[in-house]
Amino acid sequence: MQPLIDNARTFGQRPEEFAKLAEGQSPQVLFITCSDSRVVPALITGARPGELFELRTAGNIVPPHTSQHPTSEAATIEYAVEVLGVRDIVVCGHSHCGAVGALVRGDDLTAVPAVRDWLAHATPRPAGAAEDPEVAEGVQAHVLTQLLRLRSYPCVERRVAAGQLALHAWYYEVHTGTVRTHRPQTDTFESL
Repeated sequence: MQPLIDNARTFGQRPEEFAKLAEGQSPQVLFITCSDSRVVPALITGARPGELFELRTAGNIVPPHTSQHPTSEAATIEYAVEVLGVRDIVVCGHSHCGAVGALVRGDDLTAVPAVRDWLAHATPRPAGAAEDPEVAEGVQAHVLTQLLRLRSYPCVERRVAAGQLALHAWYYEVHTGTVRTHRPQTDTFESL
């Protein structure tokens, strides 16, 4: 913890770098990814403060859209699309994902009921080789499922149909740093 505290103490000692951030934000991308500490969107993309609007959830899950019981995830998506006017949304899964791995293996999650209930939003259960520690196939299928779920949000559906919003499926390999994107033409994930 101490290195984090030390950096936080010196972080604000360059006020000229941060002054214009007080004027507002205008990110062009909503980046939806896992809460995993090995996945750092700004590091992966090289984004500076104000360039990415981030949504981090366990297993990069986009919950079903419902107007009766809005979620913080839905509020974040709606705000990014309707208020900030992002032009792109990236759903980025990653190798060695504990959440997707648990789903692929069918792990017993009774000891962590909140995790179990959250992961139920990931349906259908991603396919993949249970013995694969990278869970690459499962994560990639899961990312595509979340992208489809995202399309069911009215604000997203409307902006995509109008050609004002593009959706992207990414897969990040934590062990190599490689980022792959889904190519619909071939239905494969290929290096960017």
